[in-house]
Amino acid sequence: MDRIRIRGGRTLKGNIAIGGAKNAALPLMATALLTDQGVTLTNAPALSDVVTMGALLAQHGLRVDHDRAGQKIHLEGAATNLEAPYDLVRKMRASILVLGPLLARYRSARVSLPGGCAIGTRPVDLHLKGLEAMGAKIDLEAGYIDASAPDGLKGAKILFPQVSVGATENLLMAATLARGTTTLVNAAREPEICDLATCLVSMGANIEGIGSDRLVIEGVDSLHGTTHPILPDRIEAGTFACAAAITGGEVLLEGVRLEIFGACAANLRDAGVELVQEDAGLRVARVDGLRGVDAVTEPFPGFATDMQAQFMALMSVAEGAAMITETIFENRFMHVPELTRMGARINAHGSSAIVRGVSRLTGAPVMATDLRASVSLIIAGLAAQGDTVVNRVYHLDRGYERVDEKLARVGADIQRLRE
Repeated sequence: MDRIRIRGGRTLKGNIAIGGAKNAALPLMATALLTDQGVTLTNAPALSDVVTMGALLAQHGLRVDHDRAGQKIHLEGAATNLEAPYDLVRKMRASILVLGPLLARYRSARVSLPGGCAIGTRPVDLHLKGLEAMGAKIDLEAGYIDASAPDGLKGAKILFPQVSVGATENLLMAATLARGTTTLVNAAREPEICDLATCLVSMGANIEGIGSDRLVIEGVDSLHGTTHPILPDRIEAGTFACAAAITGGEVLLEGVRLEIFGACAANLRDAGVELVQEDAGLRVARVDGLRGVDAVTEPFPGFATDMQAQFMALMSVAEGAAMITETIFENRFMHVPELTRMGARINAHGSSAIVRGVSRLTGAPVMATDLRASVSLIIAGLAAQGDTVVNRVYHLDRGYERVDEKLARVGADIQRLRE
């Protein structure tokens, strides 16, 4: 199992190419189930989750061509198999996103309950209740969702009791082929949702309210193929921003626009990180010392839960204290014990953690527990004295494309140890 070794103390400086967003690529790939024409996605990241989604769609019967060198994915064909099996779905929670498209176009689907990182229960009840409101019959049996809509899906008004990115994506895709009008109220507003909606419109969907928390979808009889560029990954960009800041460096995040950061931009600036929009991307620099800043995770445009671990690593060497509160997932502080092994002073209780900054972290062997925790330990290692070895980095490869190589190009002393 691969490990990553980081020797801390190097200042990062240079340009970093930001890949396409994983959290946009996965639902965008699922749109290919809605049409018999080809869907081509450019700026496609070469990540293990993308490979898993490709394998899932291929076993449904689609042809999946992934040109990694050209950063392009082409998907085409009709589904000949309407079951998403446990062996694939268990690897990645986003596999649930095939449910809505299959049900909308083929009126039947059998999808295993999903897996993914162990960061909380993340139930799929909002997906299922929304589809039931659209006329689907749902049965749960032996770990599978059996869904059918013999007469097709019909439009409905669906009020989400809480914001859900996955449920918004699933129901948005399903609604494009439903009869009548579907209104999604309290819908997620993440940039990845906007990217999905924009792609669907280019396929012939009728969607109003893109970017707001109220999406109105008028169903159409069919969708056609399209070519769509995947937006840059705001979480990868935010991760490298924290990496540059913790080392006192300066990097240009190529192709990134400040607005996709949401509240994270304000938190970084309050902490002493300079963010300057340029034509070529977003320039990130730390001019003076870091200051402790509180953060509360919230749906976009709030502070992203996927940035919580990275920001905590940054706050571990800031002056003063910071309180970080996690409101999205109930089990997302698993990186705390590993950061404390490196000398961080963090006291976690319930959904909040108090981080009291220290003058220096110390390298240590640490264990990655989930995707974002993995990279938070790398960020900490960049600032630590001595060697840090991050074990179980297979989590990392689900969401970061060649993170070790990208950091090495801007000055980090980092190496992947293959076994």
